[in-house]
Amino acid sequence: MAKFDADTLRELRDIREVAIRTEKHPATAVIIWVVVADEEVFVRSVRGSKGRWYRDLATGSATLEFARRRLGVRALPAGDAGSIARASREFLRKYQPSPYAQSIVRDEVLQTTLRLEPS
Repeated sequence: MAKFDADTLRELRDIREVAIRTEKHPATAVIIWVVVADEEVFVRSVRGSKGRWYRDLATGSATLEFARRRLGVRALPAGDAGSIARASREFLRKYQPSPYAQSIVRDEVLQTTLRLEPS
């Protein structure tokens, strides 16, 4: 699995939101949350499998936009319970002040946890 460099991990760890443009819908950016847990980058759809960006990314690639950067990514399902739990803990830690933090760790959205890697 390809890894992100230390500077990119630091930026993604610190930034609150990123924009994502999928290969299938490159003209439309969607704002999402991203976390870094144990040097791995995770995203999750708050809308579960109904989220368009999630469906697009699960079968293609995308570009993250943050800090005046564009970063090509591809996703792998984070299907193991350990990765999903680590991502959930990090979502709650990072976004705890938000009234929406609990929405991203609901049981029905956990299966949409994706591990990102650079493309």
